[in-house]
This record gives sequence, C-alpha cells and structure tokens, in this order.
Amino acid sequence: MKRAHQLTAFAIAAVLVLGGAYQLTRQPAEAAVAKPAARAAMAVSVTGVSQVGWSRQISASGSVAPWQEAVIAAETGGLRIVKVAADVGDVVKRGQTLVALSRDSVLASEAQQRALVDQARAALAEAKGNADRARKVSGSGALSAQQVQQYLVAEQSAKANLAATQAALKSEQIRLGQTRITAPDDGIISRRSATLGSVVQSGTELFGMVRQGRLEWRAELSAEQLAAVAPGQGAQLRLADGSTVTGTVRMIAPTLNADSRKALVYVDLPAGSAARAGMFASGEILTGEARATVLPAAAVILRDGHSYVFEVSAEGGVTQHRVDTGRRRGAQVEVLTALADDARIVASGGAFLNDGDLVRVEAASEAAPEATPEAAR
Repeated sequence: MKRAHQLTAFAIAAVLVLGGAYQLTRQPAEAAVAKPAARAAMAVSVTGVSQVGWSRQISASGSVAPWQEAVIAAETGGLRIVKVAADVGDVVKRGQTLVALSRDSVLASEAQQRALVDQARAALAEAKGNADRARKVSGSGALSAQQVQQYLVAEQSAKANLAATQAALKSEQIRLGQTRITAPDDGIISRRSATLGSVVQSGTELFGMVRQGRLEWRAELSAEQLAAVAPGQGAQLRLADGSTVTGTVRMIAPTLNADSRKALVYVDLPAGSAARAGMFASGEILTGEARATVLPAAAVILRDGHSYVFEVSAEGGVTQHRVDTGRRRGAQVEVLTALADDARIVASGGAFLNDGDLVRVEAASEAAPEATPEAAR
C-alpha cells in the first residue's frame, strides 16, 4: 500500500515537470502566432494641395446668328435682270456690283430729259434778253409798265422751267445708277433670290447679306444669372463638332422675354471660326476669377457614390477623407472640403488602399502639382 502511494506521487511529479517544460516551449510559439505580421507597404506617389486662380463661369445655351443682316433690294421697278454677279457664300466688298438691270429704257429717258433741259436753257436765254431790254427802257415811255412786267415775269418763269427740267434729268440719272445694284457693306452673301431674266419691282429683295461676316452667340440667361454678367467678359462655346470658340460679351438685352423669363446676352464671335448662323450651341460665360483648392483628378477616388482622398501620415499610414468636389479643368479637380495646406495626398494608387494601410512614399513624388495653363486662367 505504501509503495502504491509512492508510485502515485512519483507520477504526479513527472506530469508537473513535463507540463512545465511544455509551457516553456509553447509560450514563444504562441506569442509569435498571436502577433500578426504587418501588411506589406505599397509604393505610392503623393501630391500637395494647390491654390490656383480659376475663372468663375455661368453655363448657358443659345443660337448663333448674324451680328446684323443686310437686305439688298431693287430701288427701281419694271426692269429686267441682265446679270447676276454673286451667289450664296460669296465674300463681297462695299460698292461691288451684285446685279445689273437693263439700262436701255432708262438711257432713252435720260437723253429725252437732257433735250428738255437744253430747250429750257434756250428759252431762259431769250426771256433774259427781253427782260434786260425792258429794264433799260423802263420809265422812258418806249414800253408800257405792263409790258415791262410781262418780260420780267417771263424771265422768272423760264428760270423755274429750267430748274424743273434739270431736276427731272437728275432723277433719270439716279434711276440709271439704280440699274447697278451694289453691296451696301462688306460681308458674306447668306441668301439669293435674284434670277437672270426676271423683271424686278421696286423693293424686291434680291440678296441677304451678313454684314462684315460677323456672327454672335445669343445666350439665354435667367434674371439671377444676369447680375454677374457684364460687357467685355469672355465666353467659350462648344459646337456640335466638338470644337470650341472663344468670344466676348458685347451687350446684354435690356428686357427679358415675357414667355421664357430669360434675357439674351450677345457674344461677339471671331471671324473665320467654325460657327455658322443658325447653329445651336452651349457654353460658358466667364464672369471673373476666384481661388480654388485643387488636386489631380487621379487623387480623388469614387466609392459608393462619394469622393475620397487618402492622406499619408509621417509614419506611413493613410487616412481616408471624404471630400466634396467642384469644377474640373483638364486633369485637375476642385476640392470644396477643407484640407491642411501641408497635407500629403496619395496621387496615384489610391483605388487599392483602405483606411489605415501602410504605404511607402516614392521620393520623387513629393512636389506639389503645378497649375496647368488652363487652370491658371
């Protein structure tokens, strides 16, 4: 019995010794397993926050129309067109002949009127001679006072007749000049209704012309938007072919349309642009300049319908910030949420990061982004 108790005590002591040795060897292993390995650092490039001057703008749309359109019409009637010297799209100069009318009947009328002028001039010469003789003998009794008065009146009547015939001759000469219909200004022919051989009537439109080839964009703005617009401001149009045209605000309409409650802003467009009258275009009116906080567009990550940026700490960890964005210019975007001036923002690779990840910053990426020429406008 005593021996059995000794064996039992010996077994218990052996178990305790073996258990202690097992614990001593297990603790370092468990410690190694319990401490997770740090996630491998990802190489990223960083950028700083930039403050640049960006232009404020108002979006608008409207039609492109001629600055002024001239109507070229016949000033005399009953004459036949014998020559048409211009067509749609032609660039014409002031005074250039566009249409020639038949001159035969007008030349005949002018010749007849010249003959009448010669007759009136001869009649005046005779009447003047008689009046001069009557003046010399007036009071001598050779002619009665009534006869003297008749000669003087005849002289005045002959003068008036000559003036009337000269005026009629001038009218025929003007009508002769009207047989050559000329351009009233430099411009581009926009439409033509003149047809060779047709007989025109006074006031018949023959051509339409865009004066000086100038076009304008008639942008429609609301009353609230008008407060920020002034003559001399710049504007940019986007045409249907994707090209852009730069213009200048010339005038603001003094009244608003009663139906649409919008006013027209007239924007002068440069000559030779791709814009054409009748086009509908959208664009922006540049109303000034304001400071903007910008980042490269690649630094702003879109997740779950929201925009985020990742800021890198001094220890290499990243912190996710939700931000609101505004205008975009090329490869840059405006950030409306306040960020620290010295914040280091992940410029690329942010789509693969999560809040709290460790990163390795590339040494060549520490510089702040430079403002693009477009952004610095």
